[in-house]
Amino acid sequence: MLVSLVVLLAAGASAGFLSGLLGIGGGLLVVAALSFALPTLGIPAVEVIHVSVATAMAANVLTLASAARAHIRRGTVAWPTWGWLAPGMVIGGFAGAHIAQFLSGQVLRAVIAAFCAVMAWKMARHSRRVQDPHRSEQLPRSPWLLPAGLGIGALSAVVGIGGGSMTVPLLIGLDLKPVRAVSTSAVCGFAIALSSALSYALTVRAPAQALPWGSVGYLYLPAAAIAAAGSISLAPVGTRVAHRISGTALTRVFALFLLTVGVLIAAGK
Repeated sequence: MLVSLVVLLAAGASAGFLSGLLGIGGGLLVVAALSFALPTLGIPAVEVIHVSVATAMAANVLTLASAARAHIRRGTVAWPTWGWLAPGMVIGGFAGAHIAQFLSGQVLRAVIAAFCAVMAWKMARHSRRVQDPHRSEQLPRSPWLLPAGLGIGALSAVVGIGGGSMTVPLLIGLDLKPVRAVSTSAVCGFAIALSSALSYALTVRAPAQALPWGSVGYLYLPAAAIAAAGSISLAPVGTRVAHRISGTALTRVFALFLLTVGVLIAAGK
């Protein structure tokens, strides 16, 4: 059990750093750590992946709140863009968490691994575009961002993330500078995490086996608290690093992160 607690704390700290650096909640990393730790904490094997995803979303609420605050203080959030994305993300996050409850653990694990691989490839491609120093920045504010937010929110809730791995590539593709895309994504991710965590707490399909004390719906709050405790202190550090490195380096780190976590999730049992 002690090893599991250390793994969760380390995963939370890493997630906090990544939330500031990449505009994500680090949820995929926390999901991978939880899938290892939860069986030793009394979570039935049949419910491990569902509880891992739900608990990661609960931890993301605090993680992304810390990262979002740091980015807001630096004044790099594209608020008009956020205004178009956030409503769809909130609705999609709530709906996606309900959908995930009806997927089998094996299917859910496969969806997460495939998602990581696809987004890693897309981010690697975007790194070439960011290299152009003459590319002018545009501030995306199209009504089409509303349904895009809906889709991002729904898929984020299914795989246990704050949506940054989709929001950042989308905003970079729409000519927003990488550091501003990361900042805006962090604030968007907080909205997704909050609505998704609430949806996982208000279950539409009860867990097949009873969960231990400290569980609310599919959320295992003790594990979420441990992961969040590790994350909050390092989120501002990641934010500072994000503002100091090049856009190309930022997107390449993002791609490597996604690929690594996808392998970890796929290898889990």
